[in-house]
Amino acid sequence: MSLKPLKKSDLGKDWISKRRDRRIRIRPEYHLIVTEGEKTEPLYFQKFKEEINKKYRERIHFSIIGAGENTVSLFETARRYADKSVNGYKHVWIVYDTDCFPRENVDEVPLLCKKYSTEKQQYHAIWSNQCIELWYLLHFELLQSDLHRSRYTAKLSSHLKKLKAGAYKKNRADMFTLLKPFVKAALKNARKLALINGEKPPSLSAPGTNVHEIVERLFPYIT
Repeated sequence: MSLKPLKKSDLGKDWISKRRDRRIRIRPEYHLIVTEGEKTEPLYFQKFKEEINKKYRERIHFSIIGAGENTVSLFETARRYADKSVNGYKHVWIVYDTDCFPRENVDEVPLLCKKYSTEKQQYHAIWSNQCIELWYLLHFELLQSDLHRSRYTAKLSSHLKKLKAGAYKKNRADMFTLLKPFVKAALKNARKLALINGEKPPSLSAPGTNVHEIVERLFPYIT
């Protein structure tokens, strides 16, 4: 089954039943985003949600949870939330950094997502090696050096200051707004990095991230 959203021309439409002369609404698509970080990632995706809800509140619904857990335990938490859902989540996104977690745990999450995905409910491992700030940086440049996560702050600050947006700090609530004009560049750079990493698992894709997969899925709703 295709993971692509409906064509822009079809979004928000009411469809007419051939059997009855009455309108039938498309069932909303439910997304659950569970993140390792309790603030940085939820703040970013919350703005994504707000942008989409301006146009398609009835078409796509979000729940965003900053779980404060990592890798396998984060997946297990996401699965518990999904199991409790009354409406049922079509897509469950597990967003985490590799940091210094055990390699086997980092690489286990995509395997668990594949194992528990069904036609009705699909799990997605969304990882960054080493941290979500790599995705932010790809909006400005194609980084191919394996930098320690502590060095991303200075590089991001340099780019943000050129935009007269001040220095980068964790938990900035305006990162989505600041980065939005450069999303196409980020997607392009992330795809290039993915090609460079090839079939390497997340733990060995350094630097590497697949945050672009969730952004590719959702961005058409706000453009």
